[in-house]
Amino acid sequence: MLLWMRRKGSNQISCLPQKFSSLVTIAGKSSNQSNLSIETNSSINKIIRIINDHPFPDQPLQPTLLQCIPPAPVLSNTFVENVLGRLFAAHSNGLKALEFFKCYLNHSQFCPSSDAFEKTLHILARMRYFEKAWELMEEIQQRHPSLLTLKSMSILLSKIAKFQSFEDTLEAFQKMENDVFVGRKFGTDEFNVLLRAFCTQRQMKEARSVFLKMHSRFPPNTKTMNILLLGFRESGDVTAVELFYHEMVRRGFKPNSITYNIRIDAYCKKGCFGDGVRLLEEMEQVNCLPTLETITTLIHGAGVVRNPIKARQLFDEIPLRNLHSDTGTYNALMSSLVRSKDVKSAVALMDEMEEKHIEHDSMTYQIMFSGLMRSNGIEGVCELYHKMVERNFVPQTRTVVMLMKFFCGNRQLDLGLNFWNYLVEKGYCPHGHALDLLVTGLCSLGRVQEAFECSKQVLERGRHISEPVSRMLERFLLQRGEMDKLSTLNQMIKKLQDILPPSVGHAVGSSASIEEN
Repeated sequence: MLLWMRRKGSNQISCLPQKFSSLVTIAGKSSNQSNLSIETNSSINKIIRIINDHPFPDQPLQPTLLQCIPPAPVLSNTFVENVLGRLFAAHSNGLKALEFFKCYLNHSQFCPSSDAFEKTLHILARMRYFEKAWELMEEIQQRHPSLLTLKSMSILLSKIAKFQSFEDTLEAFQKMENDVFVGRKFGTDEFNVLLRAFCTQRQMKEARSVFLKMHSRFPPNTKTMNILLLGFRESGDVTAVELFYHEMVRRGFKPNSITYNIRIDAYCKKGCFGDGVRLLEEMEQVNCLPTLETITTLIHGAGVVRNPIKARQLFDEIPLRNLHSDTGTYNALMSSLVRSKDVKSAVALMDEMEEKHIEHDSMTYQIMFSGLMRSNGIEGVCELYHKMVERNFVPQTRTVVMLMKFFCGNRQLDLGLNFWNYLVEKGYCPHGHALDLLVTGLCSLGRVQEAFECSKQVLERGRHISEPVSRMLERFLLQRGEMDKLSTLNQMIKKLQDILPPSVGHAVGSSASIEEN
C-alpha cells in the first residue's frame, strides 16, 4: 500500500487554487473581450444590461431576448461565450444565464460551443441549482453530445463534491458514466476528474478512499499522481509531498515539469526558497526544462522570503530561457515588490506592462490595491481606482469586495456608491458581501434611501440579499416611518423566495461566500 495512504496527518487542504491546473494563483487569465470589436463589445454590454435589468421573475426573459439579440452572424459562438463569461463573473442570476443559453440553443443556426455550455453549467452548479444542471446535461446529451467534455464533467463533479456528500459525488460519477456520457468508455482520464473533484475541495480522505477503491479499474498515470501530489502540497506539509514524490518515483512514474513545479511551489509557500532553487537546478540536470510557470513560482517564492533582488534576477532571466513574460510573471514580480514594501517599483512595473501591451488582469489590480492600501492610503488607491474605471476594467469579486470595504471603512461612501453604480452600469450585479458593506456604511450615516435603492437593484436582478441587510433596512425604514418602502422590500424578497429559493445549504436571504470560479 502506498505510504501516503498510511499517513496519520491532516486530511484537509488549507487553500486550493480556483483552477486546479494552475500552480500559481497569482497568474490570472486574460479576458477575450480585448480582442473583440467596439461594435461587438457594445452589443455584449447591451445584452448583459437587458438580462441583468430584466424584472425577474415578474416577466419571462426569452421573449425579450428574442427581440433584442443580434442576428447571425453577429450572434456567434464567441459572442455567446463572452456574454456568459460576463454573467458568470458578475454573479448574475443563474436561471437568467440558462434562459440566454437556451434561447441561443433553440433559435441559432449555429451549434453551440462546448465553452458556452460549460460556462452555463458552471453558473448553475456554483449557485447549487443541481437539478437544472442535470437537466441541461441530459438535454445536451440528446441534442449535442459532442459538447460533453472532461471539463463539463469536472465542473459538475467538483461542485457536487463541495456542496453535497461523498456518496452523492460517487453517484453523480456513476450517473455520468451510465446516463450522460453514453457510449463513452470511462478510463483513467475520467478517474482523474473524479479524484480532482475531491482534491480541489480539500477532501483528501475521500480522495484516498476513491483511489483505493477504484485504482484497479482505472490504472493511474503520471497525471493521477500529480493530482494527488498537488493535494499534499496544499496541505502545507512539505514532508508529505516529498514522501509521496519518492513513492511515485519508486513505483515507476516519471516526474515531469508539473511534478517539479508542485514540489517547488510547496517549498516556496513554506518560505524554503533555497530548496525551490535547488529543485530548479535538479530539473535542468535531468533535462526537464523549466516552464514559465516554474519561473513564475520561484519569483513568487522570492517574494515570500522578501528577496526582491532574486525575484528581479529570475524575471530578467526569462528571455534567456527562450520564454516570454506574461501577465502572470509580471504579477509575481509585482507581488514580490509589494511584499518588500517597494510599491513605487510595483507601480512602475504596471506602467511597463502597459507600454509592452501586456494586459492588466484582476490579479494585477488586486496586488496593487493591496499594496497601495498599506502604503499610500486613500490617495494612491483613488488614483488607481479612477484609472481602472477610465480603462473600463471590471475586477473580480475579491477585488470588488476589498475596494468596497476600504471605501466604506475610510468613510468614503460617495466613492463606494460611485463604484457600485459603475458595476451596475457595466451590467454586473455586485456580490452580496459588497452590498452588505455598502448598506451598512450608508445606513450608519443616515443615507437610508440610497441603501434601499442598492438593495432593490439586487432583488430586481434576481439575487437574494442577506438577512442582516434586510433586518438593517427594516429597522431604519421603521424608524423613519417609510412603511411603503418596507412593504415593497418585503414583497420583493417574498416573491423571489417563492420563485427562486436560496441555494441549498444557505439560510434564507443570506449571501454566498466569495467565489471567483
